[in-house]
Amino acid sequence: MPKLQIITSNNGKIKEFKEIFGDSKYLPVQNNIDYPEIQASSLEEVVDFGLSWLREKIEPPFVIDDSGVFIDNFDGFPGVYTRYVYDTIGLAGVLRQMEGVDNRACTFRCVLGLLTESGERQKFVGECSGTLINELRGDGGFGYDPIFIPEGFDKTFAELASEEKNSISHRGKAMRKLIDFLLQ
Repeated sequence: MPKLQIITSNNGKIKEFKEIFGDSKYLPVQNNIDYPEIQASSLEEVVDFGLSWLREKIEPPFVIDDSGVFIDNFDGFPGVYTRYVYDTIGLAGVLRQMEGVDNRACTFRCVLGLLTESGERQKFVGECSGTLINELRGDGGFGYDPIFIPEGFDKTFAELASEEKNSISHRGKAMRKLIDFLLQ
């Protein structure tokens, strides 16, 4: 079974990759190499920079991921700064910023970047819309999962079984596009 390097230090992401890749003919393996994440205006720019920087450091094929939550009421913020906001103020801080906000709609977006063995770059995008709630619920998942309810559900990502979350999540959608590409 061919291995596909997933460049991440996030064990939650690698768990999702392994679950979603399941019976595909590829085995996702974690590579915890650190690489700079530039400040940019889009997830795609961050991914492009990461692919270019890593190209000189490791053998392809490999995949990198940049994801963010885009809150409607805040004109898409934190977006590309999602991880920074999480690391700086945490979910409690995010909830404080959302106090008194009626429009809690948001979209989670994931961009997966693949560098193939031949040096070709591919990007795969997945989105999941929903609502940020005003409390933490559930103990599954990671990141913003305890405060995000996807459209059509009454549970947070952190309350959903991983199989159910992966079937609708932004990262799950992007991964299925990646798998389809790899199997062509």
